[in-house]
Amino acid sequence: MDITTMRIAATLVSMALFIGIWWWAYARRNQERFDEAAQLPFQQD
Repeated sequence: MDITTMRIAATLVSMALFIGIWWWAYARRNQERFDEAAQLPFQQD
């Protein structure tokens, strides 16, 4: 295994992680939780 193959593997793993995080962040089941978290700075004690 040479350095080019390792770089390709690292790139593919990074891309898969990015797509996974993107998918999780935009999933509809998380929308309510993220909307609630977005309002936290505006809530008064």
